[in-house]
Amino acid sequence: MIVIGLTGSIGMGKSTVARMARRLCVPVYDSDATVHRLYAQGGAAVRPVGAAFAGVVRDGAIDRAALSRHVVGDPAAFRRLERIVHPLVRRAQTEWLRRAMRRRAPVVVLDVPLLFETAGDVLCDLVVVVSAPAFIQRARVMARPGMTAAKLAEILARQMADAEKRRRADYVLDTGRPRGETLRGLMAIIRAARRRTGTHWPMNPRRLGKAIDARNRPRYGDHRTRSRRRPPRR
Repeated sequence: MIVIGLTGSIGMGKSTVARMARRLCVPVYDSDATVHRLYAQGGAAVRPVGAAFAGVVRDGAIDRAALSRHVVGDPAAFRRLERIVHPLVRRAQTEWLRRAMRRRAPVVVLDVPLLFETAGDVLCDLVVVVSAPAFIQRARVMARPGMTAAKLAEILARQMADAEKRRRADYVLDTGRPRGETLRGLMAIIRAARRRTGTHWPMNPRRLGKAIDARNRPRYGDHRTRSRRRPPRR
């Protein structure tokens, strides 16, 4: 099974590309949807998050607005939340991949906004980064309800820079161009993926643990390099 990692910064058009992949009959794992399920009534994150942040549970579910008030502007609180949620998301992702293998899916897509930041790329045979010019990104994000310049700046500060994501990618899809071009680019990537042999899943837990421990260390040298191909993993 070939695992394609799909990632990109906020407002870059990743969700649009994920929908295109589904229309091409490629199974897509949506990490954002997983988080919503974890926060919903009966979700696995409700109890631990509620214990860590007072007053964020309403009617058996996480009140995302209340949780946001705890973590916005507080990096330590945000890291505490990540330590709770990321392992739960990873567990759900692992189960999804196992089900896809049982169904003998030839190619699957992991739609993960923080793919590089959480070392999720070590699970992937190739990584597609969705990108667009900065002015288009900003216009898309600022059009969202409740978005402010300060909130956008804080979100971007938590994410790896777009230039570095592009540099680490195997493929870059530019969603600032006409949508038909993006679709044709995605179709070409999927065709290329089908000609490969999967080598990264299932992942050795020890290797994955080491990759997660090292995720904040700079990799592959100068960030100004703009190659779309990553050097071999070490």
